[in-house]
Amino acid sequence: MVYAVVRAGGRQEKVEVGTIVTMDRVKNIKDGKVELAAVLLVDGENITTDAEKLANVKVTAEFLENLRGPKIHIQKFKNKTGYKKRQGHRQELTRVKITGIK
Repeated sequence: MVYAVVRAGGRQEKVEVGTIVTMDRVKNIKDGKVELAAVLLVDGENITTDAEKLANVKVTAEFLENLRGPKIHIQKFKNKTGYKKRQGHRQELTRVKITGIK
């Protein structure tokens, strides 16, 4: 069993070939391919955490779609002053499918 932990949009995700990952929006997608930086690689009994060896590891992914996350409602209120503030936020996301770990 081969899997890797990759840095994906400010977070770390455990991925295998065929895994679909939703991460923060990736702007520079070339030819529908995305390359992710590996933080850890597990290949059967071998576990690789050395930065020099991980520089040779390539985790490739195929771009699937850009989407937006659920709406988050932000409300602020201060008692007895008449202060009320309401905001909303939707995170920009990218969905990719892992195609290879080499």
